[in-house]
Amino acid sequence: MTDKHLFSDADDALPLAGLRVLDLSQGIAGPYCGLMLRQQGAQVTKVEPPQGDWSRHMGRSKDGRSAIFMACNAGKQGMCLDAATPEGRAQLQRLAAEADVVLQNYRPGVAERMGVGWEELSARKPSLVYVSISGWGRSGPMAHVPTLDTTMQAASGMMHANRGEDGKPRRIGVYVVDYATGMYAAQATLAAVLRQVRTGRGRHVEVAMLQAAAVLQNYLTIDAAMFPQQQGGAINAPTGLFETRDGRYIYVSMLNDAMFLRLARALQMDGWIADASLHASSGRLPRAQELNDALAARLAQDTLAHWSELLARHDILFAPARSPGELPQDPQVQHLKVFAEHEVPGVGTVPLAGLPGSEGQLPLAPAPRLGQHNAEMLGGL
Repeated sequence: MTDKHLFSDADDALPLAGLRVLDLSQGIAGPYCGLMLRQQGAQVTKVEPPQGDWSRHMGRSKDGRSAIFMACNAGKQGMCLDAATPEGRAQLQRLAAEADVVLQNYRPGVAERMGVGWEELSARKPSLVYVSISGWGRSGPMAHVPTLDTTMQAASGMMHANRGEDGKPRRIGVYVVDYATGMYAAQATLAAVLRQVRTGRGRHVEVAMLQAAAVLQNYLTIDAAMFPQQQGGAINAPTGLFETRDGRYIYVSMLNDAMFLRLARALQMDGWIADASLHASSGRLPRAQELNDALAARLAQDTLAHWSELLARHDILFAPARSPGELPQDPQVQHLKVFAEHEVPGVGTVPLAGLPGSEGQLPLAPAPRLGQHNAEMLGGL
């Protein structure tokens, strides 16, 4: 059942070489968990229904694959099975019987109806690691309510933390809850696999998007508990996004009092230096708008390149505001080899980010076409 193109001898040097993962998940959180396991050497078989993973057509797509689908499913073997039929269910159950890890993000009860629930599979294979990803958890008043990253951002308070100048909550443009859920699920899966290796016993890993969203912003919930009568806001000043003379944007962030004085000297803001009340963060915060307006006026006088060089030289926290499309061309990104050129038939060359912290990069095949490996996989069954 092994695809030698996908699972070559080079995989043996990776920590999860030989681990067999059955990925039944769709969307982002589950598939990204599977991708992380694949990037560390696991053999990941992705099984989709006849209509395919719904993320294939999330946003713009080419050749049946969207950017989200390609980003979360590279390197996996792709199968298409109809679990609504007796044949499809039998094939799915046989695949599950051969797996070390089963990953799913169905709503509660769906996996059980397909014969691939935790109770049934673990009874046959006590060493199985079974990973369930959900929106709200397996039980409770919201368990059967559908949710996505965006609705979870609203429900968890994340949109409130990202509210605009008008005070209205705003969504974060990246699917941060989905990706964080996938990462937490991958970490919990690896812990369960370690236990599996040490004891021979499996585990049911359950990760909810609600939990992931809460952990991501726990410092905000702690802060709200500590200061219930106060709205959270800036923790230092001046800080914010500012436009430069050439129409580009730069974000400047203030870490401490010493940095403020370095900024004042670098920009020749003599009034800031002379005003002793600004030398402490407690004195700057009440005047944050005044300081930000003055900084905006100063940065508008020259180009992004000029300010980037000056602020870097004076050890000031800053970054140019880029678009995602500009990131692969950044010299530091290229130096770290963050992206690999990924040739996808029918799509073209796309940048695929490697797994942070890995010693080597596993060359991944493109995300599969729907049912691409059915013949060889079903032949093995």
